Amino acid sequence: MTNPIVREPRWPAFVAMLAAALLYLALPEPMSLGPSWGLLAIIFVLLIPLVVSTRRKRFDVARVLTFTANGVITAAMIVSLAILIYGIPRHTETPQALLRSATALWFTNVLVFALWYWKLDAGGPLGRDSSRGRLNSSFLFPQMMAQADEVTGWSPHFMDYLFLAFNTSTAFSPTDTAALSRWAKIGMMLQSLISLTIVALLAARAVNIL
Repeated sequence: MTNPIVREPRWPAFVAMLAAALLYLALPEPMSLGPSWGLLAIIFVLLIPLVVSTRRKRFDVARVLTFTANGVITAAMIVSLAILIYGIPRHTETPQALLRSATALWFTNVLVFALWYWKLDAGGPLGRDSSRGRLNSSFLFPQMMAQADEVTGWSPHFMDYLFLAFNTSTAFSPTDTAALSRWAKIGMMLQSLISLTIVALLAARAVNIL
């Protein structure tokens, strides 16, 4: 008799998508792609069928909608970061607006990469739910190295990927979790580069103000 599949809760990732859209709403209007509320409206519209399809176990539909939502959030973040980089030497924003924009983009960067790690690693949540035995993950979490019986069959959830993304943006490098695959290494490099760019731009602008 096979054990029933225990599915990973999806709601933390849905909350992260909504949080990223709300952070984008905090950006000054010139820093956003279109109206600052536009991303929130798009994500809200996508979340409705995403939640419904997940509850009805239409994971094929949920997969497409999740990739679409992640892609829209990522594109919005990249455009706003480009506007920030373009505007700093031209002093188009006040120091207060710059600080608010950089903070919002830094946290958005954490959420965006946490969502991508969560969706791509080991076949996404559906692949991890269906796995038996050793998980074919692109990340080596500390729990995977433990040999105790109580952690056998451990599988990462969204909060584990959020912790990974936060550490990567803070330390600019892996901390307790190693990247194993090439795509994971490239992803962490890009995330660290974006985070470092935001922090460096803020520091440069602060020195310029002083």
